[in-house]
Amino acid sequence: MQAKLRPLVLVSVILTFIVIVLGAYTRLKDAGLGCPDWPGCYGKLLAPGADTKAWIEMIHRYVAGTLGILILVITLRSKFCLLACALLGLVIFQALLGMWTVTLGLYPVVVMGHLLGGFAILALSWLLYLSLTTKTRMIQASTKLKILGYLSLSALIVQIALGAWTSANYAALVCADFPSCQGQLWPPMDWHNAFNLSASGIFNSSGIPLENSARVTIQMAHRLGALITTLLLGIFSFYLKPKRVLLVVLLIVQLSLGIANVLARLPLAISLTHSAVAALLLLCCITILSEIYVKPLSTK
Repeated sequence: MQAKLRPLVLVSVILTFIVIVLGAYTRLKDAGLGCPDWPGCYGKLLAPGADTKAWIEMIHRYVAGTLGILILVITLRSKFCLLACALLGLVIFQALLGMWTVTLGLYPVVVMGHLLGGFAILALSWLLYLSLTTKTRMIQASTKLKILGYLSLSALIVQIALGAWTSANYAALVCADFPSCQGQLWPPMDWHNAFNLSASGIFNSSGIPLENSARVTIQMAHRLGALITTLLLGIFSFYLKPKRVLLVVLLIVQLSLGIANVLARLPLAISLTHSAVAALLLLCCITILSEIYVKPLSTK
């Protein structure tokens, strides 16, 4: 059963990665409301022929729908194993978030949830794939190192969430300089309103659009999160001699892309790569943690 299921799960991981990149592309092209209704587009299954934004949105939906069907097949073939069922439940909830993203007019907290849902599906799909794969090269480590690994993964997840909140509130371009923001290393900020999730709105959604100081706060929080995540992952990778090369390379690339995004004013190619590398970092951390084992203490 595992041998037959493994290729399907790997395809679902690849397809989820594509959906994440397509979602970022849809967002960056301001095509999130390219179709004002859901699940169709202007009442039809196909987007209007000349409407580029509508087609971008619908292609994203088509690929996401294909992923949902594939995960349903995986769940049925796995005889409803716990991880596959959790993955199917998450996909169903993600579809609802996709609908609410449209019907609620890009309500920031829903948009952030939708972005995080994509990463969560990727993580669960990869965990399912790893569970079906025989581990031949394990990493022996101390309990402290394993705890540090989980702290690093947690920081990475929080950083991805901060990136999603930055994107949902259009705060990526609020600072055009680095490491300063609007000419100051520590500009005036509004922490209360910046992270009042339900009150924040955009365009015609519920809530009130954030003022400049709140959006600056989100951008600065994302930068601080990047610093903390880099420190934790850097320390973690320092002690991971067999596996640290890929993690370090991805971390350096991601930092460079983040800085380039600010200085180059969010170019499409760099922004898409930034999202893609975040997904790869997540997969890399999950893989390493799944291979770490702590040698039991001797009972003698």
